[in-house]
Amino acid sequence: MTTESETVLIETEGRSGVITLNRPEALNALTHPMVVRIAEALTAWEDDPAIDHVLLRGAGERGLCAGGDIRAIHADAKAGTTASLGFWRDEYRLNARIARYPKPYVALMDGIVMGGGVGVSAHGSVRIVTERARVAMPETGIGFVPDVGGTYLLSRAPGELGTHLALTGAAVGAADALMCGLADHYVPSDFLDELTRDLAEGQDGASADKVVARYAIPVGPEGPLAAEREWIDRCYAADTVEEIHSRLLGSGLPAAREASRTLHAKSPTALKVTLAALRRARAADSLERVLEQEYRVSAAALSMPDLVEGIRAQVIDKDRCPRWSPGALVQVRAAAVERFFAPLGEGRELTFPAG
Repeated sequence: MTTESETVLIETEGRSGVITLNRPEALNALTHPMVVRIAEALTAWEDDPAIDHVLLRGAGERGLCAGGDIRAIHADAKAGTTASLGFWRDEYRLNARIARYPKPYVALMDGIVMGGGVGVSAHGSVRIVTERARVAMPETGIGFVPDVGGTYLLSRAPGELGTHLALTGAAVGAADALMCGLADHYVPSDFLDELTRDLAEGQDGASADKVVARYAIPVGPEGPLAAEREWIDRCYAADTVEEIHSRLLGSGLPAAREASRTLHAKSPTALKVTLAALRRARAADSLERVLEQEYRVSAAALSMPDLVEGIRAQVIDKDRCPRWSPGALVQVRAAAVERFFAPLGEGRELTFPAG
């Protein structure tokens, strides 16, 4: 097993500051100490003239990062304690910092990139997906709501694609990740080692963008979402989850009916809060304002029964039969949704400087 001090490897390779998420046995799921260690590395490299850019990668063959350590979150929520709040506070600050980092931040989004993995990669300035990429924000399936700036990113995807992905938790491949604005370049996985070497060598003084451009190729056939834009945009433009569900069922299209079945399995409360969060994020003027909102939502979710039950069903017991409370969309009242967005009180909010 990897020890705590080895869960993130911080190295310099030539002109590159390299961050390797190193919990392959847990699909590189993020813990609080990992978040702190990444932030410390970014601080050390920010003004270091020997470092031209940051490179983020994941250890193992399965993916960059499957998200946060939800077993730890489950234990926290079940015990009624609040350690997760400290984790989220530092994680969301890291997400914002990545988005504003003054040097190129190159993220290798190879394999599984979900939840917190999206947060440490998709806010970067040079985001690379491969043929193995599977990018998702699957939080509604565990009674949670997309966070780590996920509602900001998905609210800015074309049309209602982001609404579809946020509510269903569906994973997308390289082509759809590029179309949705979650990535910038497609590089086949066989080229990643050579790309990493060239970035470290800083050949001919080329910027990280120029080095990556040498390896990036057209992604090939468009992804499945491109062909489904018409019904996705029409169905998910509705103002309520109930109406979205109704439009999906009434569309007569197999893919839309499958999406309705997917929604039926998710937490009704998480679905309604997610839709509200996305609509509010779409109107927000910055990532920071959205992260402040997400922190309120996450803090509220920590004390709600669906988060404990969702993680139990999907990760702990793995029976895949969560008993949501309440169990139906019509039972989730507007006031219950609004409570997720209520102020936390003085000294308890996550705040970023204005502007």
